[in-house]
Formats: sequence, C-alpha cells, structure tokens
Amino acid sequence: MKECTQCGKCCINYSNGRLAASADEIELWRDFNPEIYTYVNNGNIWCDPTTGKQLELCPFLNENPDTHKYTCDIYLDRPEDCRHYPTMISEMIRDECEMIEIQDVTHPKRAQKKLDKLMADSRPAFGS
Repeated sequence: MKECTQCGKCCINYSNGRLAASADEIELWRDFNPEIYTYVNNGNIWCDPTTGKQLELCPFLNENPDTHKYTCDIYLDRPEDCRHYPTMISEMIRDECEMIEIQDVTHPKRAQKKLDKLMADSRPAFGS
C-alpha cells in the first residue's frame, strides 16, 4: 500500500450528500467553527449557505491546479465519516483509491492489517 497521493477520489466520490456528520460534530461546528457550520442545513452537511441545497462537492476540498493534488481546508475538524475513510480494502478497490497496489488486491488480509495500522490514529481497526 502506498502513501496517500492526494488524488481526491475519496472526497469526490463521497460528495453530493454521501457524507454525514453526527449531531455532536454539528454542534461543535456551530459553537466553535461557524465557517463550517454555515454549510449545514437541517443536519445535512455541505449545503449552499444561500439556498440550502446540497452542493455537488465539499466546499472545503481544494485542488492545486499545478499538481492536481487535493487538500482539505478543515482537515483537523472534518467529519468522522472523513476521518474513518478508508475502512476496508474492498472499499478502496471499489473507489479506485490510488493507495492500492497489486499486492493489496492479491493479499487483502495482509493489506487490511497494514491499512488498520496506518489509520490507527483516525479510526478503530476493521481488520482480519
């Protein structure tokens, strides 16, 4: 498994209403990060602050036009859904994650253990 290439596929694939934030996360944004909370509408995240309609892409996802690498403006305050991704090797394969290497596909249990170790600071292990 390679290091993250910042391809943005995970953020793009899970945009347009495919992510959620807990009530606690939304409350924290409301109280401490109003610039994030502005994009919440009736418990749904990444909505246009003016119209309330779902945005196609996360408003905090930025692409560097020179490198075509993506960064997250709210990385430290991103929702748990984002913190936990990726969870499973099969999910990474389905999403065409650029971290996946051929040996991860041919040895998914070993790759899952490596992924769980890599993500240990972000989420509980899903391994084995």
